Amino acid sequence: MSTKIVIIDDHQLFREGVKRILEFEPSFEVVAEGNDGTEAVKLVTDHQPDVVLMDINMPDTNGIEATKQLIDSLPDTRVIILSIHDDENYVSHALRTGAAGYLLKEMDAEALIEAVKVVANGGCYLHPKVTGNLVQEYRRLASEQSGVNNSFLQTEVRRPLHLLTRRECEVLQLLADGKSNRGIGEALFISEKTVKNHVSNILQKMNVNDRTQAVVEAIKKGWVEVR
Repeated sequence: MSTKIVIIDDHQLFREGVKRILEFEPSFEVVAEGNDGTEAVKLVTDHQPDVVLMDINMPDTNGIEATKQLIDSLPDTRVIILSIHDDENYVSHALRTGAAGYLLKEMDAEALIEAVKVVANGGCYLHPKVTGNLVQEYRRLASEQSGVNNSFLQTEVRRPLHLLTRRECEVLQLLADGKSNRGIGEALFISEKTVKNHVSNILQKMNVNDRTQAVVEAIKKGWVEVR
């Protein structure tokens, strides 16, 4: 079965570039395009896509407001926000509105394809660069709401060697640092394919659906440093 995608972005050249990348994936089908958030609800209603790629900065109705309208009227809609902003406030706002993913427009083709696959399968996907920012904000809020003694805030890092190999622990730490697969490979002097295999093993062993869940769970358990 193909993954049906709707792209909403007011910059035609960027939209065409995203479409071209997606069309390299045989299982993806771009079923509609729009250039403003006001079109989103109608296009999604008409085409019933699996994933909506939504620009955050658009005239009239921006991506956040359009996402809210979509989720209110069509709760099963899976939206990935496209943005130039890596600030945690933008990310948090998008996720609270109901978005299932957040990608920076500096993304590479691999990240775009991976994000669509993850979100289409029910997971959440954050651009690696914003993961660290969001986790820092999450820790700050937890500290403010529950005090520094909250079990969420671990002062001592305990690597999960009972569950993961030493190399997988290293990869998990780099995921928490916000590294992409390429960045992890460069840091550990291994190929991106090997990194993908390690990430897949980590998700399976931790019983989580995506990288973001793995990082948050690892921080809760004190398995990684937030640096």
